[in-house]
Amino acid sequence: MNTLVAVAISPSGTGDELSGEVAQVIKVIRESGLKNRTNSMFTEIEGPWDEVMKVVKEAAFVLAEKGIRTGLVLKADIRPGYTNMMTAKVDKVNTLLGGPDGHKE
Repeated sequence: MNTLVAVAISPSGTGDELSGEVAQVIKVIRESGLKNRTNSMFTEIEGPWDEVMKVVKEAAFVLAEKGIRTGLVLKADIRPGYTNMMTAKVDKVNTLLGGPDGHKE
């Protein structure tokens, strides 16, 4: 069953900069082979439910297994019969707004 998730996996620790830990999480996701896209707040992952959930677990545990307190926020869209929703949803809205980038010429 195709699943699109938006996940934020956040380390808790001391100091202002935890980007090294976040990079470890993103590395696991990118090496999974599943379609993914990272922005400043979330990483989207798309694929079969079991594979997506496996990657979410592995990505969260990469920090937790090092003793780092780890928070996880997850939103899932399970839509039978559809694929490539990571880009198709955005494309549809941009078309309705007047063009490929959402701006009328």
